[in-house]
Amino acid sequence: MKTPVVALVAFLAAVTASPVFADARSDAKSQVEFGINVAQRGLWREAIYRWEKATQLDPTYAAAYNDLGIAYEHEGQLDKARKAYEKALELDPNNAQVRQNYELFKEINDRTGQGKEK
Repeated sequence: MKTPVVALVAFLAAVTASPVFADARSDAKSQVEFGINVAQRGLWREAIYRWEKATQLDPTYAAAYNDLGIAYEHEGQLDKARKAYEKALELDPNNAQVRQNYELFKEINDRTGQGKEK
């Protein structure tokens, strides 16, 4: 008798958690899209704010960390960029775009000795 109850509780927990996750991902995607829009206009600080917010809303959203890495790199915050790229790869290790961005980042910054902020 306990097994069906446990299964029902697990099922209900999963069903009720899904909309919250979906809302968090949807909100995070909105922040990412807004960040892309402002970055295209050269407003990198605003883009960083939006992408940081996206990672807070959905800490599992690799694309937000990837965009954050790009923005940090653009702004010369290389330690933060490295951490953001690494987090994106940790979350989505098979993402070719993230891997390409991180490899290019490492190639440029590790070769020039700028991989660490002073």
